Amino acid sequence: MLGESRMDIAEFRKAAKEAIDLSAFLPHTCYRSVVDDEPPRWPAAYCFLPSTYLTSLPTCLRLPFLQAVIPAPTDFADYHESIPTQPVLSHVEPGYLRPLLPAEPPLDPEPFSKIQDDIRSKIMPGITHWSSPGFMAFFPCSTSYPAAIAEMWSNAFNGAHFNWVCSPAVTELETVVLDWLAKALALPECFLSGGPTHGGGVIHGSASEAIITVMAAARDKFLTAKTAHLPDGHDREEEMWRLRSRLVALGSSGAHSSTKKAAQILGVRFRTVPVDEEHGFAMQGDALASTLSELASKHLEPFYLTATLGTTDVCAVDDFPAIVNVLAPRDGTSNEIWVHVDAAYAGSALLLDRNRSIAKPMARFHSFNVNPHKWMLTTFDCSAVWVRSRADLIASLSIKPPYLRNQFSDNELVTDYRDWQIPLGRRFRSLKLWVVLRAFGVRGLQNHIDKGVMLAEKLEASLRARNDLFIIFTPAKFALVTLRVSGDGEAEINRRTESLYDTINASGHFYLTSTVVNAKFAIRVCTGGAAVQKEHIEKLCDELVEGAEKLIKRS
Repeated sequence: MLGESRMDIAEFRKAAKEAIDLSAFLPHTCYRSVVDDEPPRWPAAYCFLPSTYLTSLPTCLRLPFLQAVIPAPTDFADYHESIPTQPVLSHVEPGYLRPLLPAEPPLDPEPFSKIQDDIRSKIMPGITHWSSPGFMAFFPCSTSYPAAIAEMWSNAFNGAHFNWVCSPAVTELETVVLDWLAKALALPECFLSGGPTHGGGVIHGSASEAIITVMAAARDKFLTAKTAHLPDGHDREEEMWRLRSRLVALGSSGAHSSTKKAAQILGVRFRTVPVDEEHGFAMQGDALASTLSELASKHLEPFYLTATLGTTDVCAVDDFPAIVNVLAPRDGTSNEIWVHVDAAYAGSALLLDRNRSIAKPMARFHSFNVNPHKWMLTTFDCSAVWVRSRADLIASLSIKPPYLRNQFSDNELVTDYRDWQIPLGRRFRSLKLWVVLRAFGVRGLQNHIDKGVMLAEKLEASLRARNDLFIIFTPAKFALVTLRVSGDGEAEINRRTESLYDTINASGHFYLTSTVVNAKFAIRVCTGGAAVQKEHIEKLCDELVEGAEKLIKRS
């Protein structure tokens, strides 16, 4: 079973059948031929006709559609039940798939049964099983039966949903469910849609998308403020372009690479704020102040900072109160720096009461993102981002060509989320988040997250008990622990640790990732996956101990 909702496999299959029963949405009649005197043509293979015969796009007929897809939920459930018996990591060679597939697409429809067979025989061998209990690499990409059902409904509704008028429920549910989630995470009121600063949330595809979006808004807000003394026109535009060459985006040396990538795409400079092992690789206020002084000496203009809640390397949390203090003199001035909190993975841990104090300083920050698709049992993709002021986002991203205008938008009666993102079209992502929050409840999600945290703490305790073999590089935090193999000197420690890392992954029982921080090689173990249980941690610990003993014995 995926996750701990009240939905068992039988209920999942029943709900899936209802979700794919599209009789309310799809017509039960066939399309008529373009040639008027030719009789209607029925689908040759599971609902699709050659487009030359159709007066419009092909639509599935109910019976053949159901015949094709009713087995899918059972296949889905069977797949997830079989995952623990399969190697975690796909072991195919690069380019394995092309020789297995035809060089050209089929001219005529193929039976869906044949397509399903090819999924099993050709596609499945190339799948790495992210839902495996042995998958403790990266951060989890979680799913659950309720989320899967919601995705089926979202696909049934199928639309671009860029304006409120395109599907009112899509827009309004997103607003409501992100207010729900903001409250569950104890985010400051400024991030609520009805909050005092007219903020709100929007769902993007990934944290990388969220970061480039808010960085663009930060850039434009900064340039507007720096040139406010000039009248609109040529001189102001020229000054903005002059300032652009001096703009600098900041992030700690542990910040995710998406900040650097966003700066690269937006054509601004990127500088890192150094971190150290003494402070757990978290950004400190004095290091930020020193970096700002250095930039000022070079006449550069810092305009944006990514502060991280849970770095990818070691799950460090930057010193938010210190960051607030360092930047306070700039607040409300033309030199104000936009602070975005990247909490893509660990932000989910704010659901736990003991972590709620972490969010308090964020009232002084400008935006925040968390990915429910990582640790909240919500299928990829679902990245929630909140802003303190929606006006800043809209001012940077809104373009209103005539073909997108309507009376509701023109009269500012509704939210148009196309103005809160880079793409125009958008998926109905809020549906799965809404379903997951209802199916599990906040308590269910808390239990799931707490389980991952406790498993990492258990692993750390077991490894510390063998301090003859292991060094805990960073202690368990937000279900992530990093470790190294003992040795004489850094070179030997790095060599042994990398060798153990390769051994564990080669076994096929587990998939781990590594990191290098300050020239130190460490193994990352993330226990936040939905399927990970106590017995899997015990088995991993046994393999780590066995592998480390062999390495040290050979030395």
